[in-house]
Order: sequence, then structure tokens, then C-alpha cells
Amino acid sequence: METLTHIGLDTQQSEKIIEQLNKLLSNVQILYMNVRGNHWNIKGAEFFMFHEKFEELYNDLAEKADEIAERILMLNGRPVHTFSKYLKVAEIRESENVSLMHDCVMEILSGLQFLIRKEREILKMASKNDDEGTVALMSDYIGSQEKLVWMYSSILK
Repeated sequence: METLTHIGLDTQQSEKIIEQLNKLLSNVQILYMNVRGNHWNIKGAEFFMFHEKFEELYNDLAEKADEIAERILMLNGRPVHTFSKYLKVAEIRESENVSLMHDCVMEILSGLQFLIRKEREILKMASKNDDEGTVALMSDYIGSQEKLVWMYSSILK
């Protein structure tokens, strides 16, 4: 017999989505710290522009982390909330002392592209579970991050 969460979704499917959302949360948190490090350590003629842009990006990632954690809670899950667990779960790796504009942008692009792939997987799972809340969240993230990938990619051309 199918059991439902308090918001009317299949419990077993929601547990699978929660697991994937926790993986996404872990990757968002690692990317957040990487971008924060880029913000602190950027050097060169591009400093003023990228220092500000990286701050915008890490603030956006912090907001996304909060939204993902809240969605996990809505699905009756528990969000991962320790850096030791993030490091075990995340596929995006920590970076340290990246300070050249090109290297920072390449790292950010790689991270954003990974998040988009992960979000598309979650979107498909959530869609099969009629989990419109998660679908909408992932869809919004994909749209905004695709624009960021386009913009950051344009810098390198």
C-alpha cells in the first residue's frame, strides 16, 4: 500500500528525492565556499568587477542552499548540515587559493554545469512523483544557472 507524506506525495519516491536533494545541497555548499574563496583571492586588473560578481554568485548560492534545505524538510527529510558530510557527499571538490580570473571562471563554470546536470536529474525524479514544488525549484535553478554559464563562458572567448 502506498504511503503519503504530509503534503500528499509518495513516501518512498520522496525519500529518493530527499537523498538527491541532499547531494545537491552538499555540492551547492562546496561551490559556495569555492566562490567565496575566489571572491577573497581574485587578483589582477579584473579584481573590482569579479570581486563584486563573485559576491553576487555566492549570495545566490547561499539562498539556494537554504531553499534546498527547506524543500528537504517539506518532504519529511533532514538536510545535511555539516561540512564533513558535504565533503563526503559532494562531487564538486574543494579548491584553495585560486586567484587568477581565468582559473576562477573555469572552476565556477565547471561547478555550475555540474549543478545543472544534477538539477535535471532531480527534476525528472520529482516530475515522476508529481512533486511540483521540487520541479518548480529545479526548473528555476536550471534557468538562472544556464544564463550564468552563458555569461561566464562569454568571458573566456
